[in-house]
Amino acid sequence: MSNEKKLGLLALLLCLVLQGCDRKSSATSPPPQSPAGASSDVQTMEVAKAVMVTVELDMGKKNPTIAEALSEIERRHQPDDGQGRTFAVLDAYGEMTPEGKLHISMHVSSERPGTGSLIFKGTGEVLWTAKIIGQPVSPIKNLTILIDDGAGKTFTIDGSNNPQSILDAKIQGRSEIVREFWPDKAEREFTFIYSACGCPVKVKVKRAGDKTLRTSDTPVIFPDDPAAVVTISRLMRWQ
Repeated sequence: MSNEKKLGLLALLLCLVLQGCDRKSSATSPPPQSPAGASSDVQTMEVAKAVMVTVELDMGKKNPTIAEALSEIERRHQPDDGQGRTFAVLDAYGEMTPEGKLHISMHVSSERPGTGSLIFKGTGEVLWTAKIIGQPVSPIKNLTILIDDGAGKTFTIDGSNNPQSILDAKIQGRSEIVREFWPDKAEREFTFIYSACGCPVKVKVKRAGDKTLRTSDTPVIFPDDPAAVVTISRLMRWQ
């Protein structure tokens, strides 16, 4: 199969892969236990909504990365129907405090009715827990990508021409492709939407010839949807 056909099937394959992942993750977890001094507040939120969870973690190491911190935070799902997951972390960013703790913010999107929790593995502390209500959404999500023009206006990327990279994609409402629209060595803000809530995840990207480079390691994008990250990385030529 040619590269063009392979890339043309990326979106469909991504949906199928993630639908399969939802099935595999249907096993429920025991309810989290809050240690002494930890917050036990339970939020109530509707399906397809988002919340920002901000905490400070003592990672016990010097300058841990956001990706390292996310690997030390357990996601616990208790879906009402026993199927799939109840939420997903869309992106995360943060910095070290003067006291040596990691100040981290996580963008959480609700997906299915049930209970969801974030647990710090190091202490067992409940960082966030919510009762999610409403109707479940489809586990199949579409990836939408937008690019800004350097002056604050954004345009939707049109992948109907099965581009080998983002530079060869068309731009909705314009005659040129991204390669003609985005000058070499210029920085642009890209917006990725891949969530039940339709929430944007924004990153700064610099064009480098036929490749593109992220200008910062943060935010960490879609840590709970690695297949989406693979697809985005291939299109952006980050690999």
